[in-house]
Amino acid sequence: MTLPRGVLFDLDGTLADTAADLTNALNRVLVDHDLEPVALADTREHVSRGASALLQLSLGAAGDDPRIDAWRPAFLDYYAKALCEHTRLFPGIAGLIEGLADLGIAWGVVTNKPRAYTVPLLDALTLPSRPSVLVCADDLAHKKPHPLPLRHACERLGAATFHCVYVGDDRRDVIAGFRAGTGTAAALWGYIGPGENPATWGADIMAPDAPRLADHLFTGGGN
Repeated sequence: MTLPRGVLFDLDGTLADTAADLTNALNRVLVDHDLEPVALADTREHVSRGASALLQLSLGAAGDDPRIDAWRPAFLDYYAKALCEHTRLFPGIAGLIEGLADLGIAWGVVTNKPRAYTVPLLDALTLPSRPSVLVCADDLAHKKPHPLPLRHACERLGAATFHCVYVGDDRRDVIAGFRAGTGTAAALWGYIGPGENPATWGADIMAPDAPRLADHLFTGGGN
C-alpha cells in the first residue's frame, strides 16, 4: 500500500470529543430562558450539525423559529468562554498523529467550525504536534461538503488530493472528499447522526477507532 502524503481530519466528532462542552453552553442558554437543560445523551449525535441545529433540537422547534437566531450569539459566547473544559482527543488520536510524524506524513484539520473557536480549542488540547494546515469554516468562500476547503488544504501541504485522505464522522465529510478527489475514511467513533448508516456513504475506509484507522493508513489492514 502506498502511504498517503497527507491526512486531514474533521474536528468535532473526529479529532476531538467536543460534545460535553457544546452541550454545557446550550444548557446555559436554556436555563437563562427558564427552560429545562438537555442531556448529553440526547445532543451527542447532533453535535456535528452546529449551534443552530442544537438549539433547534433542544427547543423542538422548526428551523425558522426566531429564538434560534436570537439565542445563538449567547450560545457561542458561553462556548467561547469554556470550550475545552471537558473536550479531549478521542482515544488513539494522539498515537495516530505520532505515527504520522514518524512516517513523515503531514496532517491537518479541515472543519466547518469558525476559526475563532477552532484555534483556541486546538491550543488547549494536548496535541503531539501542531497541524501543518488548518482550514476553518470562515476561511474560504465555501465550506464542506464543497470540495474547496480540502483542495486548499492539500495545496497548502504541497500534495495532490489523490495522495491525501480525509477523515470525518459525517456524510458531508465523505462527499467533500469525493468531490475534492481525496481518499476518504469514515470515523465510526464520532457523532453519527440518528438514522445515518455510514456503510452507505461509500467511504474508502470504515474505521471503528483510531488505531484501526492507523492500521489502514500505514499497513493496508482490513476492517
